[in-house]
Amino acid sequence: MKKKILVIVLCLACLAGYAQKRKKRTTAKKPATTTQNAPSNAGTQTTVDTTKKQVASAKPAKPFDRPLDGYYKKTNILSAKVTPYPNLRESDVAYAKRVWREIDTREKMNQYLSSPKRRLIDVFMDAIQAGELTAYDATPGQKDDINGDEFAHPLTAAQARNKMADSVVVDKFDKNGDKVGSTLKAGEFNPDSIVKFRIKEDWIFDRQRSVFEPRIVGIAPMIRIKVGGVEGDYQPAFWIYFPDARQVLATKEVVSRNSDATGLSFDDVFMKRIFTSYIVKVSNDKDERIKDYAQGIDKLYEAERIKKQLMDWELNLWSY
Repeated sequence: MKKKILVIVLCLACLAGYAQKRKKRTTAKKPATTTQNAPSNAGTQTTVDTTKKQVASAKPAKPFDRPLDGYYKKTNILSAKVTPYPNLRESDVAYAKRVWREIDTREKMNQYLSSPKRRLIDVFMDAIQAGELTAYDATPGQKDDINGDEFAHPLTAAQARNKMADSVVVDKFDKNGDKVGSTLKAGEFNPDSIVKFRIKEDWIFDRQRSVFEPRIVGIAPMIRIKVGGVEGDYQPAFWIYFPDARQVLATKEVVSRNSDATGLSFDDVFMKRIFTSYIVKVSNDKDERIKDYAQGIDKLYEAERIKKQLMDWELNLWSY
């Protein structure tokens, strides 16, 4: 009898434990069931899930990969380095002469310097705007810079650009419409209007190497100033120190009418003298320009005479 009672008690305890566990499971699942069955939250839950899916599916925009314009990439000119001048000591300079000459881009041999694909003036202006080059004021008559070509007064990028544009007279009026004065306002810069460049260079004979060579000191774009509606002579807008500009010029390829693969930079153009020019001034005791004592075609004859005089000086050094 006792055994039967003990078996019955154990069975009841097992049933009670089983029922308690089942109750806990039902209670744990009940909130999830209630949330799914709640009509007020069904739409919100669906919207949140859709938004999460859209955010997860949204990918960052792929950066634009510009295709190669051609079948090979020109990297040699972009990584070009400047070949420095040989070292020059003052004691080795047996002769020196300063010469100013002008390059006219309208001449056939110089037309590539004003090609719309890559103009020389655009190279200068872009470098000045980017802070890679410094433009120097070319205004003559200053106390520490008589001729305006001694790199004494640096200009900002905005000042250099204003030098390149024609000035326009703008009238000022009061509130009654009466003219009270006028002021000069810089116009738009037209790169096609730059057709001349002036070069300042030193011709030096180095006795150590027995070489008579020119070394460019500065380059200046030439502009024509209008005075009273009448255009004056060409004059430098500003000067650029050539040794500082060489690295910029060395990475800019020139355009050729014969081949697109020239491999020549603007630095090569000036170092190898691939341009035509004419002399406008040579250093002298009176500081005169050729046009101060020669007119018309006589200016060209005088320029050629000076050029021949320089060449003859070198030839006279040698004896056979």
